[in-house]
Amino acid sequence: MSDLPSFRLSTEVNQQLMNGKRSAVPPPPGGVPQTLPQPPFPSRPELFEAADEEYFPKNGKRHWTAPQIWRSMQGWMFPYFRSRLLPGEFHPIISYLFSESKCNLDCHYCWAYDNRIKGMSEDIAKRSIDWLHSTTCRVLALMGGEVLLRPDFAHKITYYAAKKGFWVYLPTNGRLLRPEVIDRLADAGVATVNLAVDAWDLKPGLPKAMQPIRTYFDYLVRKQYKYGYSVFLNINICRNNLDDVRQLTELAHDRGIATDYHICETPMMEHSEFRHFENNPVFIRPQDHPAIGELVDWLIDKQNSGWQMVNSVQRLGEMKKFIEKKLDSWGCRAGQNSIIIRTDGTLAPCFPMYSATHDWGTIEAPKLQVEELRAMKTGCEANCFSTLNHILAFCYNDTRVIRWVLKQAMHGFQGVRGNME
Repeated sequence: MSDLPSFRLSTEVNQQLMNGKRSAVPPPPGGVPQTLPQPPFPSRPELFEAADEEYFPKNGKRHWTAPQIWRSMQGWMFPYFRSRLLPGEFHPIISYLFSESKCNLDCHYCWAYDNRIKGMSEDIAKRSIDWLHSTTCRVLALMGGEVLLRPDFAHKITYYAAKKGFWVYLPTNGRLLRPEVIDRLADAGVATVNLAVDAWDLKPGLPKAMQPIRTYFDYLVRKQYKYGYSVFLNINICRNNLDDVRQLTELAHDRGIATDYHICETPMMEHSEFRHFENNPVFIRPQDHPAIGELVDWLIDKQNSGWQMVNSVQRLGEMKKFIEKKLDSWGCRAGQNSIIIRTDGTLAPCFPMYSATHDWGTIEAPKLQVEELRAMKTGCEANCFSTLNHILAFCYNDTRVIRWVLKQAMHGFQGVRGNME
């Protein structure tokens, strides 16, 4: 793999995005940095002290309460319809708040973290949440790096955002997800935990494994019923973990939680700090395509038989097109309905553009121009399989949304029934 290109975008588009100068976030009003409130713990003592067994699913079926259903509607459904009805095209539904760039692991496909960069300040975090609250956005995803490097900070962000009505999404590799951390995040109101695990046990280039975190995983799954959050496994399909993907999928099915899949990608843009171009064991080669195709077909078969998966059958099938470089444009909504907030408060439309120096503005002063974004996407969509943005693009469709909402309503909004096929 030593002959890998350093980026997948065309040289022209890459240069356009790397030759700008980002704006700086203006100082806070009055020059005094803002701080996040200190969360009380436990804020719900009667729930904290209750026995877990009281909340376990009866007859294997999880029950969602009316407040929990309302919270999900406020996070996803109402912002979607507001984004369709309001004038203009910048109506974020979900924002990815990069509270950290540092990470405690070194996955050999990951270009996103940089251990030289200081994490987000409380001032930027609070101002980001307040600014997002003034928009249509009501889903806040903490991102990194590893967001639990500063668990007290993650606790503060979760509590403050949840109190302001955000549906808070927390991804983690699980190594720092100790029971006391789970209790605090759950008590603060986290809505879903995205547990990123690529292998059953440690593998070359894949340190995100289930075995080192198994006791934390079991605790996390057990506590979800009492606190009302959900859990899903986030799995990156690489060339050296195909059997692990099957094993992790079966574990998730056995524990009644969903799965979400990515396809391993080389960096889209220049990342001077990325160190794993030489002899990388995870990046996919042409000779790996048949085996990956068989795995994708297995996943599609499992989903068709009722297994819970975030990805649609269509999206899973398009993984095969992507690795064959045959992916068509797919209607990316990045920069319009999703937004990246970097650790310094500057904005970017999506993950692959995190390292770009192009100026898209800052919190409180965005500069995302739809026509400019569309021109950029003609050069990047075919090279990108960003799972979250693919899901957003696929779901940003009135017919699919209305049909899906009606399907959930028919079942009393008791768990997700299928996806938006």
